[in-house]
Amino acid sequence: MKTTTPQSPIHPLGTRAKILLTSVFGPYAQDDAYGSRMINPMELYQNQVTRVQGGFSLRLFHRSFGLMMIHANIESPCWLLDFPTLDGFIENIRENSYDIIGIGSIIPNIGKVVKMCKLIRQYQPNTVIVVGGHIANMAGIHNRVDADYIVKGDGIKWFREYLGQKTNAPIKHPLAYSASHGRIIGVPISDKPGSTAAVLIPSVGCPVGCNFCSTSALFGGKGNFVNFYETGDELFTEMSRLERELKVRSFFILDENFLLHRKRALRLLDLMKEHNKSWMLNVFSSARVLHSYTIEQIVGLGIGWVWIGLEGKESRYRKLKDVDAKEIVKTLQNHGIRVLGSTIIGLEDHTPENIDEVIDYAIDYETVFHQFMLYTPNPGTPLYEEHQRKGTLYTEEEFSIADAHGQYRFNYRHKHIPAGLEEQFLLNAFERDFFVNGPSLARLIRTLMNGWKQYKNHPDKRIVNRFDWEVNPLRSTYAGAVWAMKKWYRHDKRMHQKMDSLLQDIYSEFGWKTRLTTPVLGMYAFVSLLNEEKRIAKGLTYEPKTFYELNSAAKDLEKASAKKRAEAKKRYGNRLVSSSPVLTN
Repeated sequence: MKTTTPQSPIHPLGTRAKILLTSVFGPYAQDDAYGSRMINPMELYQNQVTRVQGGFSLRLFHRSFGLMMIHANIESPCWLLDFPTLDGFIENIRENSYDIIGIGSIIPNIGKVVKMCKLIRQYQPNTVIVVGGHIANMAGIHNRVDADYIVKGDGIKWFREYLGQKTNAPIKHPLAYSASHGRIIGVPISDKPGSTAAVLIPSVGCPVGCNFCSTSALFGGKGNFVNFYETGDELFTEMSRLERELKVRSFFILDENFLLHRKRALRLLDLMKEHNKSWMLNVFSSARVLHSYTIEQIVGLGIGWVWIGLEGKESRYRKLKDVDAKEIVKTLQNHGIRVLGSTIIGLEDHTPENIDEVIDYAIDYETVFHQFMLYTPNPGTPLYEEHQRKGTLYTEEEFSIADAHGQYRFNYRHKHIPAGLEEQFLLNAFERDFFVNGPSLARLIRTLMNGWKQYKNHPDKRIVNRFDWEVNPLRSTYAGAVWAMKKWYRHDKRMHQKMDSLLQDIYSEFGWKTRLTTPVLGMYAFVSLLNEEKRIAKGLTYEPKTFYELNSAAKDLEKASAKKRAEAKKRYGNRLVSSSPVLTN
């Protein structure tokens, strides 16, 4: 029986059911028969932001946070397998017995989901298979994937209901850092506690409901979202716990439009002031919503990084109506707030004749980071339905689902842009931005300097403390990075002068100690950059490591199993029937 989200009977074992949650298997940054593509790695920045910046590209891996949220909020014993290899996944389901296996995936990885379902049926034919994530937006998914349930939307609520738990129980946020195993200019980014932001998910879905937004579509479309934390007080309590448990003072807030919930945000600001919290927040926000706050409120909230959908010149999205997005970006970055702008290539009115103007308009924002994505009608979105009605979508025979990820080609016939030209237009955008504005790392450092100069003498010591903490790397490692970039661009007069100006500014601000240590750190960074460029030239790629985690109920079960095995060994010697870490019921 295959059903989609709404109603399902309670599993016969209820909260005694043993569950495995898993992402699709790797490797990811390679072309294979299951849908992996070298052009579509499991790295957000390298994939779609700093894609052409070579050794300057920010390389980071982000966990499967949706699976982590479910894992933390069900009472059943639950194991989480994130980024497994195919062999590792096979070994796990061959050696361990589960009552339910849940797979999270995006649409381009449907080939991997099909393969994993076949393997589960082979090794554990009686196990209930649940599939969710963005793949649930796909029409006819029931006929493509051999799963018992396709879950669209709130996976926590669905699993709680299926296991007979209270669906309105408070949300337990997982203790998780926002990224891991990062590197830039070849230098590893520390994974030590406190060096990376904690991830925080206040809500899912997006009420704005842009016609191309898969996330909005997944949770019901325009006007629909699920709040996990309704009030600023709830949010502050959770952030305080994450601060204490993870030793952090910065948060990556995974919320499509965090500041849209104005009452919650302003209450959080009041509590941060009351408790003297110098936190730094990385948020997503529309320009229109940002415009509704004062810069004092934005800085007071500790917002240090913001992702803004700029979409493109003459775009008609309501979130950009009646606001000067360029002025907003300029103001934010003058106040030390790093902006990641997102621009769409291939809107309805884009043509080969005006695309250069579109690109130049985007790079004129001079954002620290800039994402360029093709205008892609993903299944489930209003844009997809529009193209479906017009009959302009390519069939799977004409265009593989695995290639419909916004960084390669259109999955439909564009009115003005012939098939095949869009890929070069996309690369032109990335390359032009890199050429004109330089490495994002240098832009980030310049913006940090702007913030420090603006607020180092601010009367509110809470704000000064936050900026002082943020610019601390400028006194050493970031200064070394600028030294290395200056040397790298020694044959490019324009960029060399830009790096020299930035370096002299750092020296002037932070004094002789920085001036003394920078050349040493800079030479190390420069050599690392050279080695990184050589590695890239050889075609080597990065892959995330595998994570295998147990919730508290799974830990208790494994302890009990270990105790039973010890007792059995004591009684029967080495004549044990099974060495599985999980005993079957």
